[in-house]
Amino acid sequence: MITARAAASFDPVGRSVATARTFVRDTLQGWGYSDVVDDAVVLTSELVTNAVIHAGTAADVLCLREEHGVRVEVGDRYPEREVPIQGAGNAFAPLDSENGRGLMLCSALATRWGVEYGPSRKHVWFQLDLPQRPVGTRSSGPVLPTALLPVADERVRVAVVQIDADNAVSTWNADAEALFGHRADQIVGTPLADLAAWPQTPGTGTGIAEALGLSRWEGSYGIRSNNGRVIPVYASHLRVRDSQGDPSTVCLLVRDDERAVLATPQRSPATDTGSENGAADPFEVFIGSPAPDDLDGLLQRTVERARDMLDGDAAFLLLATDDETELEVRATTGLPSARQRFARVPVEAGTGRYGSARMPAVHDDLVSLPGAVPLLSSTGMRSVVTVPLKVEGRLTGSLGVAAESAGRYSNEEALRLQFAADRIALAVESARLGELERLRRGSLSFLVEASDLLAGTLDRDQTLALMAQMTVPTLATWCAVYTIADQSADPYLSYVLHEDEERIDGLKALLSKIQPPDPVPAPGARIWAAPGRAAQQAALLTSQRELGLGSVPPVSSGIDTTLATAAAVGGETVVLPLVARNRVIGMLTLGKPSDDHFRQEILELAEDLSRRAALALDNARLYSERVANSQALQRSLLPPELPEVPGVEVEVIYRAAGEGNEVGGDFYDLFPIRDGAYGFAIGDVCGTGPQAAAVTGLARHALRLLAREGFGGPAVLERLNAAILDEGARSRFLTLLYGELWPQENGGALLKVVCAGHPLPLRLRQDGTVEPAAEPQPLLGVMEDLELFEQVVTLDPGDVLLCVTDGVTERREGSRMLGDDGLTEVLTGCTGLTAGAVAARVLRAVERFAAEPASDDMAILAMRVPGPPAS
Repeated sequence: MITARAAASFDPVGRSVATARTFVRDTLQGWGYSDVVDDAVVLTSELVTNAVIHAGTAADVLCLREEHGVRVEVGDRYPEREVPIQGAGNAFAPLDSENGRGLMLCSALATRWGVEYGPSRKHVWFQLDLPQRPVGTRSSGPVLPTALLPVADERVRVAVVQIDADNAVSTWNADAEALFGHRADQIVGTPLADLAAWPQTPGTGTGIAEALGLSRWEGSYGIRSNNGRVIPVYASHLRVRDSQGDPSTVCLLVRDDERAVLATPQRSPATDTGSENGAADPFEVFIGSPAPDDLDGLLQRTVERARDMLDGDAAFLLLATDDETELEVRATTGLPSARQRFARVPVEAGTGRYGSARMPAVHDDLVSLPGAVPLLSSTGMRSVVTVPLKVEGRLTGSLGVAAESAGRYSNEEALRLQFAADRIALAVESARLGELERLRRGSLSFLVEASDLLAGTLDRDQTLALMAQMTVPTLATWCAVYTIADQSADPYLSYVLHEDEERIDGLKALLSKIQPPDPVPAPGARIWAAPGRAAQQAALLTSQRELGLGSVPPVSSGIDTTLATAAAVGGETVVLPLVARNRVIGMLTLGKPSDDHFRQEILELAEDLSRRAALALDNARLYSERVANSQALQRSLLPPELPEVPGVEVEVIYRAAGEGNEVGGDFYDLFPIRDGAYGFAIGDVCGTGPQAAAVTGLARHALRLLAREGFGGPAVLERLNAAILDEGARSRFLTLLYGELWPQENGGALLKVVCAGHPLPLRLRQDGTVEPAAEPQPLLGVMEDLELFEQVVTLDPGDVLLCVTDGVTERREGSRMLGDDGLTEVLTGCTGLTAGAVAARVLRAVERFAAEPASDDMAILAMRVPGPPAS
């Protein structure tokens, strides 16, 4: 049964793909179907791309909400497109292929999908079912004897604190005043971060702002009382919104030793009526019920329980990579969490490893084995016990507990810890695989968005900016892009971005002082230690100067920036090559702040992004070179400057259509023939591009050569016509207005013109009348035997001769066209204006005639004989 629907149509342009993705994402999130949003967006993106890019038609998207899922239909107007059918001899196209990929993704991600044909369109639909979720009580406990109930003070106080959208306290009840000593009027409006000692539980990677943004959160931290002491509390947070839709967080706080009041109780062993001894779920006994839903929460709960079970001072958990060759730190307690998170160590014995992680191990004293456990270096831990996490005999992780005293653990503790690890290994592996699947689908969606953005521009600087903005902060804390102009050039620092804008200048200055990374074409990320070393050295020298140590005099500024830069680049820094067309064109550098590391999944995603970014950057380079070449060729086809003609004002305006990557066919020229005589021309070659440019160059240079040899106008054009026809298949039609200009001593000018298929020149007299100044004759490049004639025109003082190409007269707005009549009307109002003013007014009229950019080149040549000075 359909309970809601939403529909939209998208034009056949590239930007419609991103708009369609936004439409589907907003629709499904509005319906509360966030579980299937990523899959729906990926499928919609591919199907709309097929419609608007490959089929070249509009796309219709229809979202239907059903009781157990959502159905999305994408229709195009091209029903003849072939659809591959499984099992009928037609295989799906490869993933890298453009055609068929959308249907292959439907087969992989959708619950059901299909194709429906109509007489004028085709619909591809897919259905995504919502995941099954158990319904019932979240947690409950059995009836217990009074002696087994948790102990609390005679008066249990529960502080109720409400936090507004800005993370400031908006409500502070009487129990909160009694527990912490602050009155409500003193606290309301104060950020909770100013009161909280966060985190109370070491090892958690969640900050207070993140915790307040979660829909539900439980955990321990401290609240500073009015006397400055920190009171440990156990908190339960619930995210709510009021009737106006404004979010806030309700926090229930009790003393940490009374956490049983709020904490969800562990399940006690359930009594089995069919047996004498009841059995509890070993996993829930160790982890507690309910178990955290997310992997990070489950791992954090695991290390805390392991530490408490063996009465240790610290605990850690590492997960194996896919190839089981390395272990990655994923959760710690009692250790500096940020410094060790996502660090990696080898599985087998060797330098920097304390033996094989595939077997339990007990170390009585790490002092006797310095460096045996790198994770515990400089932490004060002396003894450690580690056990493997295995699923079906395959190593999936390692769990360890450490103590500050030596000889704390024996084989008995190792067996207890191994028993617990065996009970949680399957749950951890299941949660890890679920996280990997979410990361995979999120990565696919990210790469689809990135490819769409990179394909939407051919500007080099914009491509560099997009590369950096897509990586920061999604993949890294900061990013630097180096480019290589050619194989003999050194890498050049082209773009730097940090998630904190105030760090960009210091980071750019640091990277500019060190040698760039080597342009190694080998795929994959490699560690680059130079920025970290340079930042530490700069921070050390700056600190010494600040303290007045050494021979350098102390300074009073710069230490804050230097130390902040050192912290920004103090973590792991990796370099990925940008390889396009078998050539390294640059490097993408990603960095983390102090003591932070990259996850392998992030590096793999960054590698995929770097391949797409490299191709986009190289395409932008090729496009820029093509535009530069076209513009240089276009300039070579136009005269570098116009000569001054005595007694005649001359003005030329030339506007090339398009984005500058094609050479236009319009041209003009004005040149001296002999003393007192000047030749002028304005023409239009059919088409654009190199072949049109060849005819343009031939025409302009032939006109000058033939005119200076003494040939008259008809003879010049007849010989030019023969030269064009000699080009054979490379020839192009050419419309041309050619004339000779003879300034007169009496202030006028004599013109001899030939108009070969070109828009007729218009003459504006002083009284405002406008008339054609020539008669039409056949265009060039069509017939071999042309019989052309020239016409004589006399310009009196104050008269104007206007010559244009058809880009002016054929300017369109819908079905309307400016035409000869419109140009005549514009010229009529130009009486008394200079040649420059006449040309500018004509251009302004053409631009105002239509809102869309011009689709054809325009050339305007205006010549005016100045009138007598006003008396």
